[in-house]
Amino acid sequence: MAPSAKHSSGRKAYLNARLIDPAQGLDGKGGLLIEDGWILAAGPKVTAQSAGAGTTIFDCKGQLLVPGLIDMRVFTGEPGNEYRETLATASEAAAAGGITTMIVMPNTNPVIDDAAIVDFILRRARDTAIVRVAPMAALTKGLGGEFMTEIGTLQEAGAVAVTDGNKAVANARIFRRALAYAKDFDMLVVQHAEEPTLATGVMNASETAGRLGLAGTLAVSEVIMVERDLRLVESTGARYHVAQISCRQSVEVIRAAKARGLPVTCGVSVNHLVLNENDIGAYRTFFKLSPPLRSEDDRRALVEGVQDGTIDVIVSSHDPQSADTKRLPFAEAEFGAIGLETLFSASLSLHHNDGVPLPRLIDALSAKPAQILGLEAGRLAPGAPADFTLADIQHSWTVEDHILRSRSKNSPFEHRTLEGRVLETVVAGRTVYAYDLPR
Repeated sequence: MAPSAKHSSGRKAYLNARLIDPAQGLDGKGGLLIEDGWILAAGPKVTAQSAGAGTTIFDCKGQLLVPGLIDMRVFTGEPGNEYRETLATASEAAAAGGITTMIVMPNTNPVIDDAAIVDFILRRARDTAIVRVAPMAALTKGLGGEFMTEIGTLQEAGAVAVTDGNKAVANARIFRRALAYAKDFDMLVVQHAEEPTLATGVMNASETAGRLGLAGTLAVSEVIMVERDLRLVESTGARYHVAQISCRQSVEVIRAAKARGLPVTCGVSVNHLVLNENDIGAYRTFFKLSPPLRSEDDRRALVEGVQDGTIDVIVSSHDPQSADTKRLPFAEAEFGAIGLETLFSASLSLHHNDGVPLPRLIDALSAKPAQILGLEAGRLAPGAPADFTLADIQHSWTVEDHILRSRSKNSPFEHRTLEGRVLETVVAGRTVYAYDLPR
């Protein structure tokens, strides 16, 4: 993955911070020393004296300093639908949300299904984005689910994984073949787990859906797909990642698969960790998601899955939609919500309200995605890129569309007050976002 930000020159020391780096088991007071876009040292031994003469000193005043967040599921409109979101606008939103690396999905026009489009995304990101960008390439040509892409060629071009994004690969023969080929390249295969012939509703199948008069999708549509895929993973040995799970049964299936030693990981969107089907209320289309928001029991099971490590990563599942496709009757509106700018703040509610330890939360937002994707980032170790986030976890702010940097404004957290605010985001040693810095 080519960096999207130029390295910043000069030596800088961020002192008097609470450092959390799950990759190194670090959680305590200390400092971070960087130079020319790279980390030189991190921990309690980094002081004004040890930083040396000529070092620019920043006092973090006890605020949280963590590895830059890595969002494994970001949809944009570039190329093809730039009116929804560009790499530039998405990167600005990401920076404001403490995200230093965006993993973009192949659901563009044209689809990211050949090396030339992968190269275009990387070059376009270098020219316009202020955070790092890496693409996942399509698993099947045109996202059609019928013909495999050239996985090895896509990997050589810079794709970090293969997926059909928000489309499930329903053809078991094609998916097994893709797993077998991906195994040869040690390429991660990512699946959107919804059995398409069952996932025909517009919200979770429940009493709430019946009361609202809306067609529901049963959670079993997700579980069936995950269980099928795990059988194929077992027969091929390929690395497999479920992009998002949304229900208690899926958590249990993934937990059992990990206990059997299968090479499986999974993610969950912050929306499914914080919200449930009741938030749809009076047919609010910003809460129309795929997979749908589930019951409160499912939400609690997902939080437990994050806490015990069954669920590896938390994603924004950023999916910008225009007013034309969201300001419609619920059944007709498009699925999807934006989330780059609110990912960190919304995730902090798991710490504030549900008791999830901060190190586990940061692990799911930075270290674990880096490990799964084989990225250099996600840690504060000497020699790692100087990508990090400084935040005040007690600072409250209200989400309003006029302050969001995304081109589309379909946030499920609109008008909601979140506790925790990113103060500074640094990519390759260069500050790409700053807010009310506690200097």
